[in-house]
Amino acid sequence: MTIATPKRLTLEEYLAYDDGTDTRYELVDGVLVEMGAEDPLNSTIISFLFAVFLGMGIPHYRLAIGHQIAVSSTKATARQPDLVVHTEASAAAILSGSRLLMPEMPAPMLVVEVVSSSATDQKSRDCDYKEKWAEYAARQIAEYWIVDPTAATVLVLTLEGEQYREAEFTERQMIVSPSFPSLLLTAEQLLKAGR
Repeated sequence: MTIATPKRLTLEEYLAYDDGTDTRYELVDGVLVEMGAEDPLNSTIISFLFAVFLGMGIPHYRLAIGHQIAVSSTKATARQPDLVVHTEASAAAILSGSRLLMPEMPAPMLVVEVVSSSATDQKSRDCDYKEKWAEYAARQIAEYWIVDPTAATVLVLTLEGEQYREAEFTERQMIVSPSFPSLLLTAEQLLKAGR
């Protein structure tokens, strides 16, 4: 749901915005867009993946839920991926007191989005599969994963130049990630959140 504001917001105005509720927003072309309620499976998938990365030795301070990333768009846009795996440089940048990983700051290593209601909400699906795909590539994020429980797929997008190369994983296929070559995880394990 888009929220009517008197004018388009800048990134600075977005960071200062408080409507007195616990509602989470992304900023898209200067307009506040409410982030809908997540399916409980989505947050369970992210929690499971967080634990997998911890188990692989990724330091906890490089794993983030709720970090905001400024991305290229026609107007001010800030995205909040479901999970961010930072590089040392991007972790240092955002943990230095910034509430938003600005365009001039180093890009994270990986962002993960779990698609909400891909069968019933085409707008939400298009956002993850089209808009964020282009925005994260322009932001030079090395990998972008789209985890789609409804389609039962894990899409691993790897940046090559300015475009993502895609690899799709389903069922018992091992997820192949250039950034995490020691990852031992099937699509099914991730989609079922380790159950």
